[in-house]
Amino acid sequence: MAKTIYILNGPNLNLLGKREPGLYGHQSMADYIETLRAKYPQINLIEQQSNMEGELVNFIQAMAGKAEGLIINAGAYTHTSIAIADALRAVQLPRVIEVHISNVYAREDYRKQSYVAAVCEGSISGLGLMGYELALMALLK
Repeated sequence: MAKTIYILNGPNLNLLGKREPGLYGHQSMADYIETLRAKYPQINLIEQQSNMEGELVNFIQAMAGKAEGLIINAGAYTHTSIAIADALRAVQLPRVIEVHISNVYAREDYRKQSYVAAVCEGSISGLGLMGYELALMALLK
């Protein structure tokens, strides 16, 4: 039976390919996810995105008992959302890895605080979209 791994993306990640391409690249998230699905056909890879904090919390709660792993890029909510961190704590998914496309530690000071990281197995930052694949590889081990 295929493992089910979720990718949960927060605000503005639906704009990849258009949003600040010098920082985030030119590829859309939809295209990148299809690349991952083709490369890892044995994985049931489910991607969800929302610009709304409450929807992200609802997605996390709905993963209980379904997800064998979660890759989360909470976007700007990484630095502000106790609700998302609390949802991750409450649901207790088997494995969670935080990903950021840009190096948040080389950016503005307010981006250096992550409420999400405290409830994740690990964090990947600054390696572009490749960070998602590295997180997926880690979840498969």
